[in-house]
Amino acid sequence: MSAADSDSILQQAAAELKQAGAGELDQLKSRYLGKQGLIGSLLRGIRELPPSERQAAGQRLNQLRLRFEELLAARRDELEQEHLQASLAQQAIDVSLPGRGPALGTRHPLTLTAERACAILQTMGFDVADGPEIEDDFHNFEALNHPPDHPARSMHDTFYLTDGRLLRTHTSSVQIRYMNMKEHQPPLRVIAPGRVYRVDNDATHSPMFHQIEGLWVDKQARFSDLKGLLLAFYREFFANPNIDIRFRPSYFPFTSPSAEVDIRFGRAKWLEVAGCGMVHPKVLDNCGIDSEKSQGFAFGTGIDRLAMLRYGLASLRDLYENDLRLLRQFA
Repeated sequence: MSAADSDSILQQAAAELKQAGAGELDQLKSRYLGKQGLIGSLLRGIRELPPSERQAAGQRLNQLRLRFEELLAARRDELEQEHLQASLAQQAIDVSLPGRGPALGTRHPLTLTAERACAILQTMGFDVADGPEIEDDFHNFEALNHPPDHPARSMHDTFYLTDGRLLRTHTSSVQIRYMNMKEHQPPLRVIAPGRVYRVDNDATHSPMFHQIEGLWVDKQARFSDLKGLLLAFYREFFANPNIDIRFRPSYFPFTSPSAEVDIRFGRAKWLEVAGCGMVHPKVLDNCGIDSEKSQGFAFGTGIDRLAMLRYGLASLRDLYENDLRLLRQFA
């Protein structure tokens, strides 16, 4: 191959590289340098030349190959620079524009739900009480008719601490503390919202969740009062006067009789939202209240479940993943 042939091939390659896009460079490299490529074929054909011509032909083809690789690398760098400049242009910031103010925060859906539930129950005469999240066995279990050997303890998957205390499994412990105070004697009405903990973690459960529990103790507190209160509460909470409510017999150590509470929106299926019942006489006695003179009822509902229903959330995890796309809807 003559020097003129080498120059002709190089000019042809340079013209094609100039027009090539980023996705075509590898194809051109294969077309010229591949085993079946133009320069590659010429390099393999050197062995067929007379011995006296092989050295000069080899030198010209090696120079051609090196020059093609230089042109290919230069075109690749050029295209990368063009892409970078285009990307920077799209992300350009006009520094002459007014600055952005700080983003406004908002309360979490769980906070909004708890506040709404508490506000409704406060209009019904309930006080709001709080208590420790790290509890002792007496307030969390024994005072609530869970003696050490009671099988109902297995209903609670409990986080125990090394000193014998535990993370409370319900806010009923707050009610126990409230009733044990000398200044709180019947008649009394109290609600206890807050975080609770159980060793449970799947698509519909979280090891930490939120409850609001209510207690009404009086001389004439009746199950019919409990039913009327819960019906009024759920209709007000969901701003829907047509909500239906039903009670199914159940078992809780601290109430007797006990029931599960279901609600239904229109023709939708029944949804379990709470547990309730008449306070067990032993619970009142454990708190220094004479069960012969007073009786009461208690109820507990999950704030997480109420938030999911109120805001139309499909998964419990939506409440804990801190996805701003979700939380901004409540700003």
